[in-house]
Amino acid sequence: MRLVVNNKPVEGVDAAADMTLLRYLRSGQQLMGTKEGCASGDCGACTVIVGRPSPQGLTYSTVNACICPLGSLQDCHVFTVEALAASADSLHPVQAAMVECHGSQCGFCTPGFVMSLANLQLNEGARLAQADDAVQRAAVIDAISGNLCRCTGYRPIVAAGMAALKKPAQVASFVQEWVPNAPLAGKNPESVAPVAAPLLHGDGSSYWQPHTEVELQQLLHAYPQARLVAGGTDLMLEVTQQYKSLAHLIDLNRVETLQQIEINEREVILGAAVCYSQLEKSLRDLSPEFVALLGRLGSRQIRNRGTLGGNICNASPIADSPPYLLALDAEVEIVNGRGEVRREKLTQFYRDYKKTSLMTGEYLARIYINRAHLAKPLKLFKISKRYEDDISAVMGAFCWSGKTTNEFFIAFGGMAAIPKRASATEQFLNKSPWCIAGSVDENILEQACDVLRSEFSPLSDVRASAEYRMAMACNLLKKSCYEFAAEASGNHIETRLFAHA
Repeated sequence: MRLVVNNKPVEGVDAAADMTLLRYLRSGQQLMGTKEGCASGDCGACTVIVGRPSPQGLTYSTVNACICPLGSLQDCHVFTVEALAASADSLHPVQAAMVECHGSQCGFCTPGFVMSLANLQLNEGARLAQADDAVQRAAVIDAISGNLCRCTGYRPIVAAGMAALKKPAQVASFVQEWVPNAPLAGKNPESVAPVAAPLLHGDGSSYWQPHTEVELQQLLHAYPQARLVAGGTDLMLEVTQQYKSLAHLIDLNRVETLQQIEINEREVILGAAVCYSQLEKSLRDLSPEFVALLGRLGSRQIRNRGTLGGNICNASPIADSPPYLLALDAEVEIVNGRGEVRREKLTQFYRDYKKTSLMTGEYLARIYINRAHLAKPLKLFKISKRYEDDISAVMGAFCWSGKTTNEFFIAFGGMAAIPKRASATEQFLNKSPWCIAGSVDENILEQACDVLRSEFSPLSDVRASAEYRMAMACNLLKKSCYEFAAEASGNHIETRLFAHA
């Protein structure tokens, strides 16, 4: 394996397959500025900037080093806080602003904040320097949405981020510190290892990174028990939180066909390894309600790596994207190690708690959304204790085509062992005149809630009681109906997401 760390090529790296970037930086490179706080991608103390090869050169984004597999960074540039300053006497603009604005007290979280803000200045500094304060503030808050500070307070940190954005002239010097196209010394660019050779194979483990689906299928056929990893934002918690060893990993980050988004007249086809940050850009006009939801799905660092396919295959009952896809009656494409393909409804994919229709040696390749469904009115409501970067207590998704067929699609997360469609409630509302000329029949909605109560038996846990979850599900159903009725009457309802639990 080879990568670049702070502009220094590093070749012949070998380690266990489940080695994280954070462990490698601290133990392998003695770069101690990148801290371990939560070991789960929540606090942002381990934030680094990663430059990934693309047709346009390197593209830069922040990631949580604590849950980022080292093997996923083949041929990437990793940039830590130690290399930000041009010299000991010349701080990076973000570092200088943090000092000037008193943005640090104990300092433990500070390197992570600095890296998040430096990445913002690198990618958006020239544009944001001309923007007004409200736009700059929103950009800064988004950039640090995955960084936690318990002693300084966010006001001076936000002020430091905005102050750094007002210094666009120094962005260019920051970019020039990188050498994005420099070849790694001693390597023949045409010398590519065969797919069977792992990038990492330390401690009896193996880490592969195929470049095509054919190579992926060959690996799955040869190693059917290997675990698949794309972003690793959930899988790597088994290493950092449960102290498990993942012996064999197959990385999907370089399989180009799994990273593609195709939009045609009939459907939207999403590669399973497309990250959330890319979905935000590609679906901004097609599905603004879902893009708004993504703003509450993890932090910016998580969305830079987390993938739609991972969220689906994790099969968590409280995952945020499956209810949305279920409400759109989405389909998934599954492929096995022999290249055989099948396509099925997402409603058939989930079987039981943490169990799906995926069999050994299979992978989820693509997600299909009918554009006719995507064009229908849609409501997504996430109930969580924190507004941002929190796990749902209840997630409700509602799709209705009332002006034409009175067809309702309803799906919930957090209400059963799997993300689940409310089929009986759908059938009841589809046969009932609950909305006439924009007026809602409250009696019919109460009956619909009775049907909903008969369909679901939620559990009580640390996030919410069973009674609370059921009450929320009923209220969200009513809320969606009232908003659909209002919009059918020509009254605009602003896209927004329910916040509190």
